[in-house]
Amino acid sequence: MTNFWQQLQMWGDRAREFLTPSVFAGPITDPVPVFLTIMAIMLVAPLLFERVRLPGIVGLILAGVVVGSYGIGVLERDSTIILLGTVGLLFLMFMAGLETSLDDLKYNADKAVIFGIATFIVPMALGTVAMLAIGYGFLAAILVASCFASHTLLALPVATKLGIMRTQAVTATLGATLITNVLALLVLAVVVQAHQGSLSLGFWLFLIPALTIYTFATLWGVPKIGRWFFRRFGHDEGAEFTFVVATLFVVSYAAELIDIEPIVGAFLAGIAITQLIPQLSPLMNRIQFIGNTLFVPFFLISVGMLINPRLLVSDPRSLLVAGVMIVVALVAKFVPAWGSGKLFGFQSSGIMVMFGLSVAQAASTLAAITVAFQIQLVDQATVNGTVAMILVTCIASPWVTSRWGQGVKVEAANPTSKGRTKQVQQGFAAAQNLRVLVPVANPSTEDNLLHLALILTKKTAGTLLPLHILPDKQGTIAPEAKIQQSQLLATAETIAHAAVTAVEPIGRIDDSVDKGILRSALERDANLIVCGWKGFSTYRENFFGSAIDNVIRRATVPVLIARFAQPIENTHRVFLAIADIEKSASTFGQTVSLAKSLADELKASLQLLQVTASPRKHTSFNPEELGLSPDTQIQQVRGNFIGRVSKMLQQDDLLILTAGTHPEIIGLPALGVAPEAIARSHPEISIIVIHFPQRS
Repeated sequence: MTNFWQQLQMWGDRAREFLTPSVFAGPITDPVPVFLTIMAIMLVAPLLFERVRLPGIVGLILAGVVVGSYGIGVLERDSTIILLGTVGLLFLMFMAGLETSLDDLKYNADKAVIFGIATFIVPMALGTVAMLAIGYGFLAAILVASCFASHTLLALPVATKLGIMRTQAVTATLGATLITNVLALLVLAVVVQAHQGSLSLGFWLFLIPALTIYTFATLWGVPKIGRWFFRRFGHDEGAEFTFVVATLFVVSYAAELIDIEPIVGAFLAGIAITQLIPQLSPLMNRIQFIGNTLFVPFFLISVGMLINPRLLVSDPRSLLVAGVMIVVALVAKFVPAWGSGKLFGFQSSGIMVMFGLSVAQAASTLAAITVAFQIQLVDQATVNGTVAMILVTCIASPWVTSRWGQGVKVEAANPTSKGRTKQVQQGFAAAQNLRVLVPVANPSTEDNLLHLALILTKKTAGTLLPLHILPDKQGTIAPEAKIQQSQLLATAETIAHAAVTAVEPIGRIDDSVDKGILRSALERDANLIVCGWKGFSTYRENFFGSAIDNVIRRATVPVLIARFAQPIENTHRVFLAIADIEKSASTFGQTVSLAKSLADELKASLQLLQVTASPRKHTSFNPEELGLSPDTQIQQVRGNFIGRVSKMLQQDDLLILTAGTHPEIIGLPALGVAPEAIARSHPEISIIVIHFPQRS
């Protein structure tokens, strides 16, 4: 019994030592308790702060203050925390780039440039004057002012959660972030060179060409390499994720080599590779999940661990500097947001979102002040004031964004979305809870088909219905076939779960494949069928009918027949080709809606081609009535449909056609002559053929 109590007392001593390390044993150094503590913070802090209506980001930052060396000392900001925090910062900027639409940036380029220049010049001017007024030297004042000019998109996860990433206010702020951060970091480089007495013509001759070449190489080269990689290794999901992360760090390190902060490279990497990753794809979901749940919280906690509140109280000059920096940072970011927002005609909620996203000071500010302190350009009081400014702005930024972001009207960054709402709502884009039936024979080779079905399903918050059919023509079903069926459906279910999509796998034994598809669609209330296609029919299939022909002729719901010659994420252009007669069909709006939805989700351009056989038959398009932006490429030509379409096809196109209007004619493909002729002559082109059931 004595031994038992001694052992129990020893366990109690160990428990107290673990629970109060700052008092008895210093910071935790054992890797397992360290990671356990951080995971507990990541779990508990956001939940607690969200219950009191504060963003979870604030909880993570304040938790970092509490557990850090300047708090109760549970954790030390060692090399491991710094490493993971840096990765989190790069992931934060990378995901900001991924959320940035190049089309939206182009359309809102004027707003991004105006706000970017304003949110750089105003803080630079106010900051320089304020710091000179409290006794700073000229170079030191300019450098501190550059810290006011830069900002970190700390509240970006809040905007993502609110679903306002594609609004004009957020898109303009994303573009402005790139501009003001690059300019602020250039100011840092120039001031450091001037302080060291090495600011010369050679510095400018290196920096400007290097920055130009770097930007061009990133925005042009990364998509080229990415398309090649996805085309070659697109079936390996692990390789895809590793390639994306490797791209992030290669581009970030390349920025560092030319004396630009890696965060700028991370943002550019995201912009460059976003066009290769569909927004609703499993790959995008994995990137966002890993970043938002692991790496970004590490960064937020590490920022909190930098803050030493006691220094502000112990040093009066630090308190003065901190007060000036906090006031200037808030005013200098609000003024350009208010002025630019009023100029753009934004509502007050949009203006406050611009302010909330641009007011946070963390990444670039820390980098600049650290460098300045190392070369003795600024003193410890400046560092203390900077940390206080970071604390206030990092709390204010997510709170402001969350508070006013809820009032931002969710509309596309392209304002023509107002005019297209009515038309688009008639088609797939506005459908809700689609139940998409997709027959699968081998998900490892048909993942493009599954990804297409997933895009349509997830966009409408619907349900994926992967189907595998075992024909019982031979009378008995081999046990091996049943095992294979279970494995195939399990693989499809795993892919759907990876994309966070509801899934109902269907294993079926039926007379034939086509009958199984039709019966399953009816029994499971499917309202869309997605089928794979080899691109041609044999003479026997034309005469007796293939499985696809039979599905098309008897289906009571729309059917998408797809043949993918390359990974769907490599799509560079969605090319919708129609004949003149199709424009008057009642399903024309739904066809355009589907093409527009796919172009948006695949981040590809959209082009429409109307081919008329007779010069007398010529009707014009009204892009806004079709739900398209005015800059959508629309071309109208006369001639043979097959010949005209074939001449305009390009590599990495996704061609969308409509099925023939008379699928019941025996001896001809149910899809029509044109789709099969184009598919035969262009085996390298991915094609989707849309069939709508005939209405009696």
